[in-house]
Amino acid sequence: MDSLIVFLLALLWDLLLGEPPVKLHPVVWFGRIADFLDRKWKRKGPLSDFLAGALTALLVIAFALALSLLPRYLPFPLNYALAVYLLKSSFAVRSLHEHIARTVTEDIEAKRRAVSMIVSRNVETLDEAHLNSASIESLAENLNDSVIAPLFYFLLFGLPGALLYRAVNTLDAMLGYRSERYEFFGKFSARLDDVLNFIPARLTVLLYLPLGGLKVLGHYRLAKFKINSDKPMSAMSAVLGVWLEKPGVYRFPGSEPKNEDIRRALRVYWLVVAEWVGIVLLLLATGVCPCLSP
Repeated sequence: MDSLIVFLLALLWDLLLGEPPVKLHPVVWFGRIADFLDRKWKRKGPLSDFLAGALTALLVIAFALALSLLPRYLPFPLNYALAVYLLKSSFAVRSLHEHIARTVTEDIEAKRRAVSMIVSRNVETLDEAHLNSASIESLAENLNDSVIAPLFYFLLFGLPGALLYRAVNTLDAMLGYRSERYEFFGKFSARLDDVLNFIPARLTVLLYLPLGGLKVLGHYRLAKFKINSDKPMSAMSAVLGVWLEKPGVYRFPGSEPKNEDIRRALRVYWLVVAEWVGIVLLLLATGVCPCLSP
């Protein structure tokens, strides 16, 4: 029951208060460690860069695991308080909704600014439909990265699992680029993120099935562009019936996405979140999962 209490309190924190202060956010700490080591390493060649990048990732992961174990050495109620805080930092339900909701506007420049905060692509070249698509794509992908996956690993391995996943996902977001600087330095982080997201990305698709039925499976068969990230996008496209496209990378069929479709996507988001939270609560309450107590 320990894990159930920690999860319920962390979920309440998320829904009522949102994210912890930036300076005290463990995910920000992961990013700062990675950024510091990235800036210190002068690129020397493929093998050296790969090994340095792997060491960077392992150091961040070790820090995350050390944080996750701290509650075990604290007396009650400090152990619960820290466990709740750390678990909350591993997932983000409310803040994801807030970021996407800001993209629902008729002001194209305001929409462009809002979308630029959630995607890495150059939004200056995107028309309104592609901005709407980018917003919905980000919601679908981050539903997996920010909600489904961290809680999946919490179910399996407790707090260490949730924080390890969040550390790896942060590393991938910062270092996992196919660019001259990160091609080898970020490869370890990118591939590890692929491994950890393989099951959660497909689990996310399954959670869409009650909402979209066979259409979800049809779109899933079209998701052959990426290892993981396009799978949740394909499901969201199927449920909404709109096309989602990153030009030159992937496209899922449907009608042109509009502002109202972003609102619909947010309603779908909350339904999938509710499904997943219900499953997590059931597994924690019945003790089916091997989740470790704090």
